[in-house]
Amino acid sequence: MRVSRRAVMAGAAAGGGLFAAWWLMPRSYPAPLTPEEGEAAFGAWLKIDPAGVVTVAVPELEMGQGVTTLLPQIVAMELGADWRQVAVAPAPVSAAYANYPLAAKWAPLWQPAIPPLEDSPDDLLLRRWAERNRFMATADGMSLPAYELPCREAAAAARAMLCMAAADEWGVAWEECDTQAGFVTHGDQRLSFAALAQAAGGYTPPDPPPLRTEPPADPSRALPGDADLRELPFPRLDLPAKVDGSMLFAGDIRLPDMAFAAIRHGPVDHSELTGFDRAAAAGHRGLLGVVRGKRWLAAVGETWWAAERALDAMAPLFRVHALADSTKIEEALDAAVRRGTPQRVALRGDGDAGMERPDFALRYDVMPAAHGTIETASCTARLSGGRLELWLAAQAPERARAAAAAALGMAVEDVVLYPMPAGGSFDARLEHDHAIEAALIAREAGRPVQLIWSRWQEQLMERPRPPVSAVLSAKLGPEGRIQTFRARLAVPPAAREFGRRQFGNLTSWAAMEAVEGEADPMALEGMMPPYAIANVAVDHVPVRLPLPSGRLRANAHGYTCFMVESFIDEVALRAGQEPLSYRIGLLGEDLRLAQCLQRAARLGEWGGGEAGSGQGIACHRMGARPDESGGSGRIALIATAAAGEGGVRVRRLSAAVDIGRVINRDIALQQIEGGLLFGVGLALGSAMEYEKGLPRQARLSALDLPTLADSPEIRVELIESDAEPFDPGEIGVAPVAPAIANALFSATGLRLRRLPLLSGGL
Repeated sequence: MRVSRRAVMAGAAAGGGLFAAWWLMPRSYPAPLTPEEGEAAFGAWLKIDPAGVVTVAVPELEMGQGVTTLLPQIVAMELGADWRQVAVAPAPVSAAYANYPLAAKWAPLWQPAIPPLEDSPDDLLLRRWAERNRFMATADGMSLPAYELPCREAAAAARAMLCMAAADEWGVAWEECDTQAGFVTHGDQRLSFAALAQAAGGYTPPDPPPLRTEPPADPSRALPGDADLRELPFPRLDLPAKVDGSMLFAGDIRLPDMAFAAIRHGPVDHSELTGFDRAAAAGHRGLLGVVRGKRWLAAVGETWWAAERALDAMAPLFRVHALADSTKIEEALDAAVRRGTPQRVALRGDGDAGMERPDFALRYDVMPAAHGTIETASCTARLSGGRLELWLAAQAPERARAAAAAALGMAVEDVVLYPMPAGGSFDARLEHDHAIEAALIAREAGRPVQLIWSRWQEQLMERPRPPVSAVLSAKLGPEGRIQTFRARLAVPPAAREFGRRQFGNLTSWAAMEAVEGEADPMALEGMMPPYAIANVAVDHVPVRLPLPSGRLRANAHGYTCFMVESFIDEVALRAGQEPLSYRIGLLGEDLRLAQCLQRAARLGEWGGGEAGSGQGIACHRMGARPDESGGSGRIALIATAAAGEGGVRVRRLSAAVDIGRVINRDIALQQIEGGLLFGVGLALGSAMEYEKGLPRQARLSALDLPTLADSPEIRVELIESDAEPFDPGEIGVAPVAPAIANALFSATGLRLRRLPLLSGGL
């Protein structure tokens, strides 16, 4: 059974405002966007105040990716609003903003006990689950697939109502009216949105809403070649506040009578607090109290520093059930990739049938990778009158509410979450341990409390991208073409493990135990090559490690692309073929990826990757099966790098990217450039090592992240396309490591098959 999202009805809202309710939503759902006096609210998505300012609700976490500009831009273009009069409001947690595409992709995570009946975003059962659980998570680049159409429909419905109000005043047909720059127009006549909004409440929009014939696309591509691109029509709305420091983050919240909390956790992973020297903290200036959790100890002070110093003095002790240790982790992965029992998660053609003995096989290893966020976890909690309030940056706000409510034995309806932006996340804020801790500390302290993790605690509580060991093998045909390809990856079922924490509210060790031995296709995303190889088999060997793992920008694509593209380069060398030509010869019918390779080669001045050139190439496809033309992204990258004293120097990255229809060119370029730099960090650093349950990398400086001085010259060419838009935030990460590895081979003659590169030394 299907229900169209286009079904919309309208009626007068309380206070004379305008309200558009989606038929898909059960009628018991309250209107999430509350208009102030004099404002007209247009459903869940926008409202107009008496001055004509259009405020757009954004249900996604703003963490630097520009979603608080992108969704309002879609509304503004469909509505015909003046961008100078567009404002943003963080959307409250509501079923009105359910993220259906992400719920579909994550169906194996939230319903692990039963096979998905259907993983389509239009499946009614899936949609009801997403609505009932108010699932509005920000992850996996699903902002546009989830919210472009609802934003357009809401804006189109509001535009029709405004036109109807103006048409009646002018005595013309409303279909003859249009909107532009915040006015309804008809010939030489025009009326402002501000003058019409309240009156429009008595009108019913057409069903379906009258969408404009052309979907939103970046206006700059229509500008003449000599246009001044500094005057683009949709500059980011969040930049002024970030530049002048007025934007508030979770750590900026200040409440009356608020105290500050610091915390200590036990070693990774399963530890319990056994004791601490309370007397040692006596007399510490500014200390207000001590809160003991089962697995942590917190101090509450007049300042965070006072609480932190008191914790140092109390020296908490922990009993540990299992200790993370890098040596043992590598031994377990090695044993699994050599002798473990594989489970097939992807197949093409005849798989590996007939490949009893491969012609070519290579081993790859990947260390755990940290998020490396500048902003550490923070949450402000206030418990009063049976209501818990949380000020929190959360990628999954309803899951954070539910977890905090469960910890305090409250109903989730009694928890209010005020969404705050994040200073970068890279999926770290999908986790919500700090929200639970802040709620418990506030209850014991009897006053509002702001909990901030120190950098050491952030590193200790890190759920890194999982470590991997893999063997890739191939049977070769004439001219070195790959006839059969097999990948065998030993890796924890990281996505399923995350799902049990996220949706089952399990501890990290309980989640690992629950998914032990399960195959996890999401942990091997991107391993199916984009090339026209007739027979492909992808096998997962699940590994249980004493280290929890989580989501990280680009997720599995960050290591699967490294393996595939490094392997392809070595096969091309064995076949005596130039790497670019070899790849294009294997692509088959994927003309979009072939075009990316050709454009990147021109942009990067590709010289064939000859010995001594320091050039390497890689490409990748994300988000679609091979037979799909839309809803996917493609990238090709040329890296110029060299090894020398002090490590690796990446001099230039030249990328050609096809992400379909581009809505905001500036944001797309920013996200791709940021992804490329993040990829450099993963290629050359970001690794986490553990000894006796403690991370060796205690500070950001220990992660070997690229500094401004390390940043290469970056060239990005966006390929114009009318395909469905694809999120630009993660695709830039994937090809960086293999491109650099291939560049280092051309520069030094050494093959590096371990991430981070040079982690095993030269």
